Amino acid sequence: MEKNDLFLKTINCIKEPDYSIKEESRHKIDFKTKPVGSLGKLEDLALQMCLIQNDLNPRIDKKLLLVFAGDHGIAYEGVSAFPSEVTSQMVYNFLNGGAAINVLCRYYGIDISVIDIGVNHNFENAHELIDKKIRKGTRNFAVEEAMTEDEALRSIEAGMDVFFNNYNKSKVDILGLGEMGIANTTSASAIISTVTGISVENATGRGTGINDDIFKHKINLIKKACGIHKPDPKDGIDILKKIGGYEIAGIAGAVLAAASKKTAVVLDGVISTAGGLIAYLIKPEIKDYLFSGHKSVEIGQKSALDFMGIDAIIDFNMRLGEGTGAAISMNIIDAACHIMREMASFEEAGVSNKD
Repeated sequence: MEKNDLFLKTINCIKEPDYSIKEESRHKIDFKTKPVGSLGKLEDLALQMCLIQNDLNPRIDKKLLLVFAGDHGIAYEGVSAFPSEVTSQMVYNFLNGGAAINVLCRYYGIDISVIDIGVNHNFENAHELIDKKIRKGTRNFAVEEAMTEDEALRSIEAGMDVFFNNYNKSKVDILGLGEMGIANTTSASAIISTVTGISVENATGRGTGINDDIFKHKINLIKKACGIHKPDPKDGIDILKKIGGYEIAGIAGAVLAAASKKTAVVLDGVISTAGGLIAYLIKPEIKDYLFSGHKSVEIGQKSALDFMGIDAIIDFNMRLGEGTGAAISMNIIDAACHIMREMASFEEAGVSNKD
C-alpha cells in the first residue's frame, strides 16, 4: 500500500524543536532563587518544555490522554495470565470511569479518550468510545504475520486522526498515551528485542504476572516468531506488520501527529514505549518531544528508552499500563512549567546570590 496523504503530510511536518532559546532557558532556570541544579529533574523538564514550545514561559493548559485498545492473536498461545475477553471488559470499565487511569485523569484534570482500534468485540451503546477498529484483533504472529502492510498504515493513520480531531477542537499542550490489550507485552517485547538488538530474554517480562512455565513459553514463542518473520530492525512498518499490535501502531501514529504540532508527548510503560520506538524509527526527529512517564517493572522498557536517549521521570514500581504512569508525570511536567514561569529570580526577589 502506498502511504496516503495523512501519513506523508504528518511526517513531513515534523521538525526538531527550535534550540535557539536553549542557552537563554538555562540562564533563566539557573538564576532563580535556588542553588544551581537543586531542583534536579524538574529543571530538565522545564528546559525541555521551553524548547518544545519555543517559549521561556512554557504553559500547559490542555492535557489529553489517549487509551488505545486492541486484541492480539498471540493471546491464543497462552502467554497471559488473563483471557483475551478482559480487553473488552476493561474498555467498558474505562468508559464507565472505573479504572485506575480514570481516577488519575479526574484527579489531575486530564481529558481522556478511549479508542477501539482492534478489539475482538462488538461494542453496543458505547457512545463515548472512538471507533477506529481495523480488525477484531491481530493475527497470531507465532504462525503468520500479525497484520498486513495496509492494516499497519491504517492503524498509524487512525492514531494520527484521533489526535488531530482532538487538537482541532482545542489545542493540546501535552499528550499522554495508554493502552489495553491482553498479550500486548508479548508484541512489545518482540518489537524492543528486534529494534535494540538485545536478547529476547532481556526484552521480555512477566506482563500480567505469569508463572515460570508460561514465561519460558512466552520467550520461546517470541524467538520462534522473530526467526520466522525476520522483521527489519530499521523499518517500523515492517516490524508492525510482522509482530506488532494495532494499539501499538495507533500509539505510534498519535506520537507522530503530536510531534507535527509541537505538542509534548508522555509515554507510559513498556507497551506505549514500544509504540514510541516505532514512531522514532519512522521519524527520529520526534525524540525531543518525548518524555517517559515512568520506569516500568517490565525489563525491556529501559533498553527501548536508552535506544531513544530518554530517561524515565518516576519509578513507582508500576506495571499496569493504561497510561497511569504518563498521567502522574504529566502533572509533574506541568509543575516544572509553573516553576519556570512563576519562581522568582535572585534579582526579582531581592535575594543575594552567591559571589
